[in-house]
Amino acid sequence: MKQLIITEKPSVARDLAKVLGATQKNKTYIEGPKVVITWALGHLLSLKMPEDYHKEWSEWQMETLPMIPQKIGIKPLPKTGHQLKAISQLAKRKDISEAIIATDAGREGELVARWILEYVRFTKPVKRLWISSQTEKAIKEGFRQLKPSTQYDNLYQSALARAEADWLIGLNVTRALTVKYRDSLSAGRVQTPTLAFVRQQEKQIETFRPEHYFSLALSYQQQDGKLQTKNPRQYKERADVEAYVEKLKKQTAQVISITEKRKIEPAPLPYDLTEIQREANQRYQYSAKKTLSIIQNLYEIHKIVTYPRTDSKYLTTDMKQTMKERLQAIVSFEPEAKKYVKNNGQVKQQKVFQNDKVTDHHGLIPTEQAPRIEKLENDEVKIYQLIVQRFLGLFAEPHITNNQTVDVQVGEAHFLFKQATVEESGWKKEKAQEQTAIAWQKGQVIPPQFKINKELTTPPSPLSEATLLGQMEKYNLGTPATRAEIIEKLIKSELMERTNGRLTVTPKGKQLLELVNPSLVSPELTAKWETSLEEIAKGKRNAQKFVAEIEQDAKRLVQEIKRSTKTYQDFAITQKKCPECGEPLKEKNTKDGKIYVCISPSCSYKRRKDPKMSNHRCPQCHKKMEIHEGKSGAYFKCKFCMITEKLQNKNERKQKVNKHEEKQLLKKYSKSVEPEESPLAMALKAAMAKEN
Repeated sequence: MKQLIITEKPSVARDLAKVLGATQKNKTYIEGPKVVITWALGHLLSLKMPEDYHKEWSEWQMETLPMIPQKIGIKPLPKTGHQLKAISQLAKRKDISEAIIATDAGREGELVARWILEYVRFTKPVKRLWISSQTEKAIKEGFRQLKPSTQYDNLYQSALARAEADWLIGLNVTRALTVKYRDSLSAGRVQTPTLAFVRQQEKQIETFRPEHYFSLALSYQQQDGKLQTKNPRQYKERADVEAYVEKLKKQTAQVISITEKRKIEPAPLPYDLTEIQREANQRYQYSAKKTLSIIQNLYEIHKIVTYPRTDSKYLTTDMKQTMKERLQAIVSFEPEAKKYVKNNGQVKQQKVFQNDKVTDHHGLIPTEQAPRIEKLENDEVKIYQLIVQRFLGLFAEPHITNNQTVDVQVGEAHFLFKQATVEESGWKKEKAQEQTAIAWQKGQVIPPQFKINKELTTPPSPLSEATLLGQMEKYNLGTPATRAEIIEKLIKSELMERTNGRLTVTPKGKQLLELVNPSLVSPELTAKWETSLEEIAKGKRNAQKFVAEIEQDAKRLVQEIKRSTKTYQDFAITQKKCPECGEPLKEKNTKDGKIYVCISPSCSYKRRKDPKMSNHRCPQCHKKMEIHEGKSGAYFKCKFCMITEKLQNKNERKQKVNKHEEKQLLKKYSKSVEPEESPLAMALKAAMAKEN
């Protein structure tokens, strides 16, 4: 008898096949003496759409809202139906004794596999493979510790409840807004408060007014002591602060207290996904989506880091024995690891080992597999470097500084001098640049020399993805695995824009935040839902009761939109008229660029706003040519030389140019002297000659 193993991707299936001795490759599975390994190609099923329940729900009408199915069901995705059919046939084989869920070890991975098993009506025993890295050692250990799938039933219920909640809120609210205001307005329980964070920051920037003021400092041996005051911006005019300085100059400047504090700073804990996404955005301006994709490659393809979609920074106590082996694996990448290997991999940061703080997965660290640097892309090296450096910090001594604060009193005013000396650099490789320390003495009198600085208040900065991710984490919006996807969805929906690494809300997004229900804009309600989903995963909450509450929320939100008297202006509507029906044309973003579409529901007219740029080169200036549509079909046009060329059909494009033709073309288009007459003039001349 054999085990049917279901993975999320073909690449993972191939990795398992190597370890489990499965060598017989088929189009939809890999078979071995004891196993049949297949894959899901991501999601193979999704929740049914409204039209799958009732015909009248296929029309976007306010009368059909809210849509609350008696039972939300699932249906196959059309593009991957062949793979689902193949898994169904494998599940029915008589030599299959049990199934093993080997999808990603997390909420979404559980949902992928459970839906498949439910759809194919699998009735045999089911077990769960739960691993945090894709190395051979981890896979073998994981298969030795397979658990009954029932231990993960609560995780599945949480994933299902999340999917149903998003369906009920997202589809109903989006439809209600779209129908009422006649534009595509997408709203959701997580994406809307996320958009609101960006808008809140923008409002602070818009209402900011720069303010000039003067600050005062006491100077001594090239160091400045700041004036201690409740209002640092109290001096608006230089004359006022100068008058104050004249009074102070008549006073004695004396050291009245010296306080010292020894600061011991341990290295930071390993990354969780959100923190490394923030770090990569700050350092390299990577989007959250790009960072996740890079780490996924390091985990799945190169197998040199642990599972990326983690929200924990801690490690389990049983991982202590693996630390030395992980260090040995990274010696070739980071020679610094050698000294920690010699110390037998002794971890200085013992607080990192806390079982109760490890959720589904432990912190992001290197695996026991050595990296092959030549196989890594430049972006992958950068992210791997971040993970390795964080990991090495666990073995390093703490960073120790001695911080001294000196209070110098001048009359009734107090000026504070601060200086720090590094006692032990520890995990911070480079010592901080130290200024020459002053040997302060209590009771010491110094000359009263003052410095007046003109200051200007600065506006808040627009939100970057790093700061937005921090806000989402703080308010428990989404999960580490979904936050990047939420940001990308907001951008794709034209509610938010990413410019030079900064996020801004579009005019459409600003209006949406005014139109949508206030409870959806606030993060509190969504954070409450996310907490409930975590409680369901831990078995502390009933999933059915949660979904029932969401149904009531959906009904309330739809009624609020129906009763709303707010208005909406579609800024995408242009002054251009549809040539077929006369209605205004609307500008719309697509994968192929911006297009114009008719706003009339009964009219299907559309055209590109700007000509599509091709890779075809102009024979004269050799720049890329545009593709235009004419009465006789598509053609190339150079916007610089105005030269046009016929666009070849598929069969013509398939025909390759031989070397002789290539030489002739090069010779033709490299001529320095152009013909005196244009091809059109020459053709007319020839035609007239024939007539004569």
